[in-house]
Amino acid sequence: MSTVLQAKERKEFRHSALKKIRDDGNIPAVIYGARVNSKPVFVSSADLTKTLRAVGRNGVISLDVDGSKQDVVLTDFQEDCFKKGILHVDFLAVDKSSKINVDVRLVLVGEAAGVKDGGVLQQPVHQLSITSTPDNIPQQIEVDITNLLVGETLSVADILYQGSFTINHEEGEVIASILPPRQEVEINAGEQQEEGHPDNEEGRETTPIGE
Repeated sequence: MSTVLQAKERKEFRHSALKKIRDDGNIPAVIYGARVNSKPVFVSSADLTKTLRAVGRNGVISLDVDGSKQDVVLTDFQEDCFKKGILHVDFLAVDKSSKINVDVRLVLVGEAAGVKDGGVLQQPVHQLSITSTPDNIPQQIEVDITNLLVGETLSVADILYQGSFTINHEEGEVIASILPPRQEVEINAGEQQEEGHPDNEEGRETTPIGE
């Protein structure tokens, strides 16, 4: 059963009207979808926070607009970087039996063995596009990197998951890798080199460019 969030239709669009909505503790929003006409609304900021805590970032919400209910998912929001508040949200109207495309957070779990050995973890992908019915959208997709060694990579094909959804990425797309540790070379300006012994005798690369 979907969590109900109360909303009211917006009929004033001037800047002063939007400011009043926000000053009153509400957030301007819009409902859109393939089978519905876009409708501007506003919701209580406190109620939205409670609802998202209850259903999660990708959960289905029953949006009650002046007595008319519509199942929606939150697809996007604009944040005020200075006040750390939400300025606007987008709700996609959904049919629970129809599949939709959404972005889900990718979370790397555990401390990689390669990081313990001094390697550097890189995560080029932080979100995954998936196709799923609204009720089967995961809150996040977790990947265990505990056994990942220096020089190794994980790709989309390595993701082990249980769920009724499809990942919309190429199987070979890299999602995590461990780079070798950077070699810090300390140079002692006062060190004397013995005649006939090259500077890179112990593995330091000193070959000039072009040779």
